Amino acid sequence: MRYRELILQQLRQFDGHPTAEQLYLRVKEVQPGIAMATVYNNLSALVQDGQIRRVRIPDQADRYDKTMTPHDHLICDRCGRLTDIQLGNFSQALEETLGIQVSSYELSVHYVCPDCREPERESA
Repeated sequence: MRYRELILQQLRQFDGHPTAEQLYLRVKEVQPGIAMATVYNNLSALVQDGQIRRVRIPDQADRYDKTMTPHDHLICDRCGRLTDIQLGNFSQALEETLGIQVSSYELSVHYVCPDCREPERESA
């Protein structure tokens, strides 16, 4: 199996939005001789080909998303949990408001997830 196909297969089996390192560890179980650089290069190629999405989060490793249908992301500022959310397509509203044609956009909503807020409630 070619590396790109193997990496894509492992990403599709992953629950959530893994980092390149997490994918590397999974792929390495199947293909022990694979190099980390090979994983990075193939992930970049998959992103460029439009087969997966790269999700950039400030001060964290990039994450990879197998879901290509339009959606946005909810990101916990404490633990980094990344969750898909469906808020609708804002392209038309952006085009009308800004008076320009929008080819794409990425929306990330930051918050503190319930698991991270739980200790706050217990100490209150």
